[in-house]
Amino acid sequence: MNSTRIAVVGHVEWAQFAVVGSLPQPGEILHARQSWEEAAGGGAVAAVQIAKLAGEADFFTALADDEMGRASAGQLSARSVRVHAARREAPQRRAFVFLDDAGERTITVLGERMTPRGSDPLPWAELGACDAVYFTGGDADALRAARQARVLVATPRAAATLLEAGVQLDVLVNSGNDPGEALSSDRLNLPPRHVVSTLGAHGGRWIGAEGREGTWKAARLPGPVADAYGCGDSFAAGLTYALGHGESLEAAVELAARCGAACLTGRGPYAGQLQLAQA
Repeated sequence: MNSTRIAVVGHVEWAQFAVVGSLPQPGEILHARQSWEEAAGGGAVAAVQIAKLAGEADFFTALADDEMGRASAGQLSARSVRVHAARREAPQRRAFVFLDDAGERTITVLGERMTPRGSDPLPWAELGACDAVYFTGGDADALRAARQARVLVATPRAAATLLEAGVQLDVLVNSGNDPGEALSSDRLNLPPRHVVSTLGAHGGRWIGAEGREGTWKAARLPGPVADAYGCGDSFAAGLTYALGHGESLEAAVELAARCGAACLTGRGPYAGQLQLAQA
């Protein structure tokens, strides 16, 4: 088994997927060609991608004490993810996802984001033994616990926590095409050492706090496009894994790009994700 130990701190959404030809027009009734439900969301998708590369992954999260929350823990455990979950009274957060023939995903989220807190009785000290942590959500104390790892990567979707915690990120990774992930590093108390921005089919760019910068080209697709659900999360997971494994940032974004491209060719979040043997 790969000796690199990587963890994810973040969220889960119980997602219902429906494969349709195109998004519905007002008043239209669609019949899905395929549908299924499973544990997904940015934290879960990243944890599974890391497990496929590292052999296993630790996942610090919060789950509802209901059927969907328990099913989420079971599904992720079956995918070689060690789930460390605080239990919540609220219903499990859900999502409905259209996957269309153009390869796009359109997501409707139901319920409040459910993330771990540093006060939750989870084995936070274990993060100090991790080579890298990817942070998608949690409170400031959870982020400070994640900073124990040698490498800390985070998404700007956790912006409120990033602004409050006052820790330095090794990498802030975002989608340069998504306004919801726009967070100026100047707003953070300690600027991240690197900012990595994906640009879809145009590859991406990175810039370091010391002034170095670079770009990368989009990875070749290993098959036809299926849908884009989980591509960004798989990219961030591959980036975190590679940096934890000791790779340079230049090499890390190349592997991350391959993870994103592979995910694009599988239906739903997990079918196409890159395996260690392929990497």
